[in-house]
Amino acid sequence: MAATSPFDCVLLDLDDTLYPGDTGIGAALRRNIDEFLQAKLGVSADEAAATRAELFRAHGSSLAGLIALGYDVHPDEYHSYVHGRLPYDRIARDPQLARLLQSIPQRKVLFTNSDRAHMERALERLGVDEAAFDAVVCFETMNPHLFGDDGGDRRPAVVLKPAVDAIVAGLRAAGSNPRRTLFLDDSERNIAAGKALGLRTALVGKRARSKEADYAVESIGALRRAIPEIWGEAAERSSDKLPVPAVSVVRSTTSDLDSIIIQPTSIHA
Repeated sequence: MAATSPFDCVLLDLDDTLYPGDTGIGAALRRNIDEFLQAKLGVSADEAAATRAELFRAHGSSLAGLIALGYDVHPDEYHSYVHGRLPYDRIARDPQLARLLQSIPQRKVLFTNSDRAHMERALERLGVDEAAFDAVVCFETMNPHLFGDDGGDRRPAVVLKPAVDAIVAGLRAAGSNPRRTLFLDDSERNIAAGKALGLRTALVGKRARSKEADYAVESIGALRRAIPEIWGEAAERSSDKLPVPAVSVVRSTTSDLDSIIIQPTSIHA
């Protein structure tokens, strides 16, 4: 690890973070979700699109919303339809990304809401080995309760970023002080949630920082130029980018932020 770096771990989102947001994957995903909702709910295309937007607003994802509302939807059924039909050939191999990840001296955790099958296909297209990461937090990691058979009537909740429980799962995989953990994500909602738990944050795919982001990174390829502190470089020239987070903004379901700082574990769902 770089001795002068302010970071002990880097949490990295996958979609629209490790590959560009203009691949068309996101638009294809939305179309697939709309088709799934049309079939599952028996609604028109316009109604499906409106429902998708409302489920995302209220529950964080369409799957989370469907389960919360009591629909009989298994995560594997949902993911095989909305992810299994994506145009993965639009994700280009990126040797530079593989070299960049290898160069990061800190512990690296891949932190995605996506299911493992999607994650594996995306990494394969990028030419990045899963072993490039010290741990993986994905849909299955955060939601093991959705894959068991407890025979009960309790309606399970889906855990995804930006929920506190999801961010805590990322922190547990990081095994480091939140204030020394850098979180990269393309979603302003996820960045805000990470900031509320004390993480240092970098908004990816944007030229300007959001209110809760310590950094803006136009693309993952620009990471070393945007945040040289990761490698212990030029920290004195960039210290104004790293304000010390106020303890008063921390909102956690735990009684003490330090209670979620544990030793790193290898999480591979």
